[in-house]
Amino acid sequence: MKLLLDHLEFFLRSAALAQLGVAVLNLFLVRLMKWEGDLVSAPLLIREVFQIHIYFISITLGIFGALTWRFAGELATASSPLCIWLAIGIGVFWAVRSVMQWSHYSTVHWRGDKVRTAIHWMLFFGYGAFAAVYFTAAGRGL
Repeated sequence: MKLLLDHLEFFLRSAALAQLGVAVLNLFLVRLMKWEGDLVSAPLLIREVFQIHIYFISITLGIFGALTWRFAGELATASSPLCIWLAIGIGVFWAVRSVMQWSHYSTVHWRGDKVRTAIHWMLFFGYGAFAAVYFTAAGRGL
């Protein structure tokens, strides 16, 4: 915990870059996961909603990443109520996403496949790490 507190700005900037990376990667998720065939066979409305969600998740993560990068110093020191609330909001987003890694996805998608199991755990811990960094930043001001 001391390491996180002592280098919080570095961890916030790392989270910012990672979120920007995920935002870009998310735009290519259908191709990377080879979901084209599944989406073609889905009803039109589901395809459209899925595509819109891809864009808006990428936009959201881009905003999180850009704001975190720009205001990492202020977030790390909890310099204002806005910084504290921003950190809480982004922390909640990632905490919920981390929990959903277990509560929403069926084990059918990864159990028994070493690579997919490793990815499942990496996403769980990665999302949890994002939440921990933001909650640590928010906690400095509470």
